[in-house]
Amino acid sequence: MMTYWIPNEPCMLPANASHQVGVGGFVINDKNEVLVVQEKHCAPELVGLWKLPTGFILEIFTGAIREVKEETGIDTEFLEVIAFRHAHNVAFEKSDLFFICMLRPVSSEIKTDDLEVQAAKWMALTEFVEQPLIKGDNMFKKIIDMCIARIGKRYCGLVVHKVVSKFDNRLSSLYYNVVDDQKFLRYGNHCTWFAILCYC
Repeated sequence: MMTYWIPNEPCMLPANASHQVGVGGFVINDKNEVLVVQEKHCAPELVGLWKLPTGFILEIFTGAIREVKEETGIDTEFLEVIAFRHAHNVAFEKSDLFFICMLRPVSSEIKTDDLEVQAAKWMALTEFVEQPLIKGDNMFKKIIDMCIARIGKRYCGLVVHKVVSKFDNRLSSLYYNVVDDQKFLRYGNHCTWFAILCYC
């Protein structure tokens, strides 16, 4: 972004954002099918890849629901953040935060966004994970392993909770996991307590 401060004094314009925030929606139905898309505009090596609906967002849980709806026409309910990735110097030398979210479908009829999406469909989870680009990418394979573990209740994700802090009296989204006492006693070593705070 180019700017020019007209007064003959130090520029008072705030610096441009240092991070971009994106989300990927892992939507799985009762038939163990994952909602996937093929993008219209992508790198040559990604042509033909069936991937999760993704996009840039402002708020994690509302953004995940919106991106899935925009690309596929499917209405969803946000369940939890499964994992997130932090990488530096990505697009436009920005740091990139990318959140993988699990969502439950509340509709099933696909209506694709013709501007961004080439195709969309429900794909068997077993077929999805067998794609060469998925199997060959260590990070994405780990993400899918966590999603599958969450389906089997062997993994704890982060659920959104709306809270107001007395420090600033602002409504915020606090993401943390809630573990049943008995399950925590049994599986406590497998669940890491973690929280993300997002201002609205």
